[in-house]
Amino acid sequence: MGETREPWDERDTGVLRLPSGRLIRGRALRRPLPADGPVPTYGVYLLGSPPPQVPWPAQWLRWPDFRLPADRAEARTVLTEAWQRARTERVEIACLGGRGRTGTALACLAVLDGVPPEEAVAYVRAHYDRHAVETPWQRRYVRRFGAPSGPAGPEA
Repeated sequence: MGETREPWDERDTGVLRLPSGRLIRGRALRRPLPADGPVPTYGVYLLGSPPPQVPWPAQWLRWPDFRLPADRAEARTVLTEAWQRARTERVEIACLGGRGRTGTALACLAVLDGVPPEEAVAYVRAHYDRHAVETPWQRRYVRRFGAPSGPAGPEA
């Protein structure tokens, strides 16, 4: 999928612009897809059980509601791939409500994009949803996501 795709419209609901210019859409799966506009070219679905089937490439990350990812190493890999794909693709990150898990994942993508880990939750709350990242352990996960054991920084 090396071809450049039409990006998200950053004025659309749920679209977050990262400092690099990458656009990523966060969404609540309990709401239907927007009737107009493009569909994702890649999705990451953060749920405790398998997500519904979608007609685009997608990754399920097992992540129970109000909790943290079941496999943190897999989460780092999946979120890093989503961040890389967002350079040329329409990436969607979604959980059932679109706030806690989705906000946490978006904050991790902001860290990958260069936002300091201690500022990433505030960044997502200011630019995506003021209620994003719902629990203290989700906030702590974002701060630790930027720890030296993770990627050295943006690769693309």
